[in-house]
Amino acid sequence: MTSTTNNPAHHRQLGDHTWQADAVCQSTEYNPVDPEIFFPEPDETAKIATAKTLCGQCPVRRTCLDAALETGDTDGIRGGLTEEERRPLHEKIAHRLDYSRVNDTINGRDVHLTKAERRAVVYAALRHGVSEQRLAWLLKITEEHAQKLYRETRRALRNRDLNQTANTPSPPLRGGDRLGRDDFGTAA
Repeated sequence: MTSTTNNPAHHRQLGDHTWQADAVCQSTEYNPVDPEIFFPEPDETAKIATAKTLCGQCPVRRTCLDAALETGDTDGIRGGLTEEERRPLHEKIAHRLDYSRVNDTINGRDVHLTKAERRAVVYAALRHGVSEQRLAWLLKITEEHAQKLYRETRRALRNRDLNQTANTPSPPLRGGDRLGRDDFGTAA
């Protein structure tokens, strides 16, 4: 499982591509950039080094990497990483649990969530008393689905509490393994 984070961040909203205007790789009149630099062959080390140098100066490098991972983009250099360097991250993305994304979603931002983050949103919403209607709006699901998610989460929490109670060790018996008359309470 990937590491869990809780640092403040500004996450890209679903469908938001405005960050690309701030990317160093965008060619302008005053900064001509050859896009082919970001799609080198594996043995073109000079192109790779040049692209990584540009990415290292980019103010939206993290957003670019997140966008590549969230959309499954495996081509070219994105976020300062080559295709081969991103491959393990692509494999782990489904297990990402970033609480800043969960908090952003609870606060009404429309950010990309993994399955683990969606489960965390449901748990946090239940814990904070968020209505089923609001949860449905936050996750872009039907109210019936939100009700189902709340039922499943309540059941999971109840079962967790029951398992914790069942796993609590019982007090040691007096006098060995046999119970005596004093081990039982009196009935009223």
